[in-house]
Amino acid sequence: MPDDESPAGAPPPEFMSALVTEHFVLQGTSSSTISESGSRVSIYLSALSSGLVAIGFASASRRALESLAFTVLPVVFILGWFTVVRLTDTSVANVVSQRRMDLIKRYYVSIYPPSARYFEDDDPVTGNHGVRYGWWSFLFTMASMVIVVNSVVGGATVTLVFALAVKAPVPVPVILGVFAGLVLLALALYYQHRRLTPVVLSSPAAYSAERGADEVTAI
Repeated sequence: MPDDESPAGAPPPEFMSALVTEHFVLQGTSSSTISESGSRVSIYLSALSSGLVAIGFASASRRALESLAFTVLPVVFILGWFTVVRLTDTSVANVVSQRRMDLIKRYYVSIYPPSARYFEDDDPVTGNHGVRYGWWSFLFTMASMVIVVNSVVGGATVTLVFALAVKAPVPVPVILGVFAGLVLLALALYYQHRRLTPVVLSSPAAYSAERGADEVTAI
């Protein structure tokens, strides 16, 4: 049997095969999250640009402008929120996949300690793959890009509502639109920050300890 033929303390071949397969699956998951994020951003921006072109063609007629603006912009805005939520999900999934691959790499090192230099963690000074992550990292994700654009869409929608439907004096729609856009921006960034930053800032060692505690609790 394989267990009898294996050296004492060596993992069985079946386990190593399963571990390598898991490593491969995690790499695929990490890659798919990036691909999905790019596709969702493209869909959102395509819908936004198409809607703006349609509104531009209808600007000659006030009635057509109101009909299109109050139909297209809210739909694009809602689509933007759905996109932000999913982009945050994919970012979290990507980081979790990287953490699990780090666990597997550390196990590889434990099997043959002289190979540590091939699996060692990146320099904390230069960061992971030459990039340092911190509490501000959530500001530079694809979700943050969509959040900024979608907040402008929301603020513009509020401005058009008060300018065309309510017919408020000229400064009022602009002020309300800017205020609404800033509120939407703050809320969306806060949502992403709460979900993503704790995962990004968690060290591999802390993540390993947390996983170990979960396994002990389950037993």
